[in-house]
Amino acid sequence: MHEELENFERNHIWDLVEPHQTEQSEIGSSGFSSKEGIDYEETFAPVACLEAIRILLAFAASKGFKLQQMDVKSAFLNGFIEEESARFSDRVYKLRKALYGLKQAPRAWYVRLKSFLLKSGFVMGSVDKTLFLLSCGGDTLIIYVDDTIFGGSSHALVSSFAKQMSREFEMNLMGELQFFLELQIKQGPEGTFVHQAKYTRDILKKFDMGDSKPMTTPMSTNMALDADEDGEAVDQKEFRGMIGSLRTRRRPGRTFDSRSAFVRVTGRLLGLLTVKRGFSDADHAGCRIDRKSTSGTYQLLGTSLVSWSSHKQASVSLSTTEAEYIAAASCCSQLLWMKATLSDFGLRFGKISLLVDSTSAISVAKNPVLHSRTKHIDVRFHFLRDHYEKWDIVHVASENQLADIFTKPLEFRAFVRLRGELGVLQVEGVDNALIKGEIESQWTGLIALLV
Repeated sequence: MHEELENFERNHIWDLVEPHQTEQSEIGSSGFSSKEGIDYEETFAPVACLEAIRILLAFAASKGFKLQQMDVKSAFLNGFIEEESARFSDRVYKLRKALYGLKQAPRAWYVRLKSFLLKSGFVMGSVDKTLFLLSCGGDTLIIYVDDTIFGGSSHALVSSFAKQMSREFEMNLMGELQFFLELQIKQGPEGTFVHQAKYTRDILKKFDMGDSKPMTTPMSTNMALDADEDGEAVDQKEFRGMIGSLRTRRRPGRTFDSRSAFVRVTGRLLGLLTVKRGFSDADHAGCRIDRKSTSGTYQLLGTSLVSWSSHKQASVSLSTTEAEYIAAASCCSQLLWMKATLSDFGLRFGKISLLVDSTSAISVAKNPVLHSRTKHIDVRFHFLRDHYEKWDIVHVASENQLADIFTKPLEFRAFVRLRGELGVLQVEGVDNALIKGEIESQWTGLIALLV
């Protein structure tokens, strides 16, 4: 507490002044008492998404520089604030900077850091507003303001930036980036290894499943998840906590044997090698309860997996063609975002390959004559047609459809083959190996960098 109060003094958080004659609002020790339009206006502050971080890791690996991390002490206390604070007796604490707990505090800190970076010559990303880049004499410096990740092609440029930040803010240099949003990161000369071994163990322990045996595949091909109308209801809070811990976009609509499925899925959250293609696939009417289809997509940067999704479609598809078409539209949307994001890194691409294993879905995308057969499909998915000429949408044999791993259970050999194609490694004792530096020997011939 004393340290926090000293931070208030050093950052000159407030001034004790005479009260205004006009009526002032009162704000207690919590921002929950703040009222919109009176105590605060705008609260939004952008945060980095995991896909953007994986792209950053791949870009840094391809350029051969290591990302570092810094911690700004009491970051929110650096954000200037325009609103005034509460009135107490005959004095008013007029806030100069934000306090933790105020709704506008995250935005105030973001605006402060953004202003500093822009004045320092950085350019803000046109798509990702947490990305800032500085070009100097052929060298590049990148910073993600979310958790302050930075790196560059020149050691002198990186060192100069760290000193500049230290002069402006009270901060700690944390060294090489090792942890970010539950990801454990190891940067090496051949590439970057990302895994979630600690996070996996933590969530298994949290739900009393630390002694569970690992499985070779996420789910058995013989298992069908049906609604068990006569079974005992599971603990909704625990179940939702399990699913939320997986950090996936997919949310089951009904309860099932949550513990069994949970152990199998977490067993695969082990290793991912990050170093312009996109694959899309669909499992038509795969859900036995509501007969909705599952879309599976993933996107590559060079040979590095940077983005993927597996989610149930919002409506029932009347045919395999429709299900595949919707999945392809979803993949196209993500590729558009990636292309725009990569332009901020100075990377430009021509046609990007979108690989689909349904010739009928490709026909619907390129042939407007078939519109009469697809009137029932939501108009938002037809934007795929508008981009057909800009993309190289090609057919891929089903056995080579790598997105198949995200749509349905696979037998062991197929699962292992596709997992390898995605660049995911099964490494035993990954934590100890990383600490001892022994894992680098396993990277030879396995790590693909951005090409």
